[in-house]
Amino acid sequence: MLVGSLALCGQAQAQETSPKAFELGVVDVHGQKSGEPAATSEQRLDAAQLELRNADTVADAVRLLPGVSLSRNSRNEEMINVRGFDSRQVPVYVDGIPLYVPYDGYVDFGRFTTFDLAEVRVAKAGASLMYGPNTLGGAINLVTRKPSKPFEGDIRLGAGSGSQRKAAVNLGGNLDTWYYQIGASYLDADSFPLPKGFKDFKKQPTDTGDKRENAYRTDKRLSFKIGLTPNATDEYALGYVHQEGEKGNPVYTGTATGKNVIRYWRWPYWDKDSVYLLSNTRIGENNLLKARIYHDSYKNGLDMYTDASYSRHDPTSSYKDVSKGASLEWSNYSFAGHELRFGAHYKIDEHTDAASTKDPQKHYRDVTYSLVAEDTIALAERWSLNLAVSHERREAREVHLWPTGSADATNGVAKLGYALGKDSEAYVIASHKTRFPTIKDRYSARMGTALPSPDLQPETANHLELGVSGKPWEGGLGQAALFYSRVRNQIQSVVVPSAACGGSTCNQAQNVGRTRNLGLELSLAQELSAQWGLHANYTYLSRRNTSDSSITLTNTPRHRLLAGVQWRPHAQWELNAEVEAEKGRYVSLAGSGQLTALKMSGFGTTNLRARYKPRNDINLDVGVSNLGDKWYQFDDGLPMPGRMWYVNLGYKF
Repeated sequence: MLVGSLALCGQAQAQETSPKAFELGVVDVHGQKSGEPAATSEQRLDAAQLELRNADTVADAVRLLPGVSLSRNSRNEEMINVRGFDSRQVPVYVDGIPLYVPYDGYVDFGRFTTFDLAEVRVAKAGASLMYGPNTLGGAINLVTRKPSKPFEGDIRLGAGSGSQRKAAVNLGGNLDTWYYQIGASYLDADSFPLPKGFKDFKKQPTDTGDKRENAYRTDKRLSFKIGLTPNATDEYALGYVHQEGEKGNPVYTGTATGKNVIRYWRWPYWDKDSVYLLSNTRIGENNLLKARIYHDSYKNGLDMYTDASYSRHDPTSSYKDVSKGASLEWSNYSFAGHELRFGAHYKIDEHTDAASTKDPQKHYRDVTYSLVAEDTIALAERWSLNLAVSHERREAREVHLWPTGSADATNGVAKLGYALGKDSEAYVIASHKTRFPTIKDRYSARMGTALPSPDLQPETANHLELGVSGKPWEGGLGQAALFYSRVRNQIQSVVVPSAACGGSTCNQAQNVGRTRNLGLELSLAQELSAQWGLHANYTYLSRRNTSDSSITLTNTPRHRLLAGVQWRPHAQWELNAEVEAEKGRYVSLAGSGQLTALKMSGFGTTNLRARYKPRNDINLDVGVSNLGDKWYQFDDGLPMPGRMWYVNLGYKF
């Protein structure tokens, strides 16, 4: 299989050294008998690319890839969309350990920083079933670092618009039979500049200056890993990730006047802890056993203020979610031309409501388990076939007030590949994927306006993808993919007769939605000469609600382009210019749900950056984003930053 990474930075990428990826944390990797990893079909961005592109968060990183777009919702959360699938349907992992919040399945991708990562991996229609349940539209895996030298590390300091400050340090050492890796980072900003021509349309404007009010953020992250490597094939590692966050929620600035549109919110804490044990053990000549055990906890607090003075607020609304589980994977190479993999997953998700810390009855607990079988077959000299199937079950073991429920799902993936030459491949992928409804989907009363739906069934998607990737000619690296997805049993809110909500009707989540996603991805990185290079990726995405054509699907652009040019006038200098553009994005008018769709204006922004390396171990990066100070929005009444500058200093040892 071909590695699906795109060298976004042209020839400069080949000249940057990047930290070694932690192989135990990679899910879609096929081991050889020797235990050495083979290539995968996932797209990936390494640490050198992330640093060069000033991608401090996972949201900043994944937007660089084709098929991925961003949005920012009314909770000041940065959300991702992969080929029309949101973050509930494309879960996020760290070293293969699930990070998504059990209650609603969402995560804020702006809270996850990248300073301690070796790779960010994005899988789409062909995402490995070894990830476990809920990879309806793909998976995102954050792979941490593994040291390769007796002592190594780096330090990074930075500053930017909005009084942004950042600092990060990574230290590690590989001492033959054991290794350690430590990372700590701090990212903080008071606000961000508003763009030229911006206007706050509210009757009582809150943003009348040149910076966005209540747009502060602070994110701290600490990671630690210690590993044992008693021989050439076996490895055992204990990892820990702790992160603390707090942020403001900028107030809506659009024209809508609906209920709950104007929110004066702040999050005093957004904290996460993940501890996990990973192992890889060779058994005989033809067997590898891989295990994961983990415990992940998430605490969140929300203060809702009465006005823009932020002087009085209701009691802090707090939530606590816990996930814990284990997975086991066995690889066998006994049969010539076959690589067999069998996996088992067991996961417990718990949610404790804000008012329920002293009331054990207001507690929710889901148990999910799955069995996976996969075979990678060498059909001929150039042909390969990957077949995988899984069966999953989710049971509600503990529920506040409402009846419990359960659901089953079966998934399948098939990929046929043809090697066009070294590092190039043509392929076809067909897959059937599912997503179990979350605790919120099934049991949230939506503040007294909805009925529970404990027997909601999984959403299902059938995917088909045709593509080619690799090196089409000298100095080039590219990819082209056509994709088609058909989603059934999509969860939507419907109106049902009931007096339980204080009137004659209630809302209820039901499996009634059907949608179709169709699109094209093109990407190319090309070395033009020793000094010049270029890169570009383009995505076309057409989405349609086939169950109700009057409902417009929102939060994804129809056209998205990212293109740039690199110039290296001297060995110590690199200059980059880049254009980012999109059009055809619809959003829901604030306060109207899905009933009123608003078409956003298309936009294009220009970004400039420069790198100076006086020595191989020191780099100075400066850059400006949104050079033209363009006023654009991903959602109604939520302006994106205007012109932003940054300066970063890095030192590697």
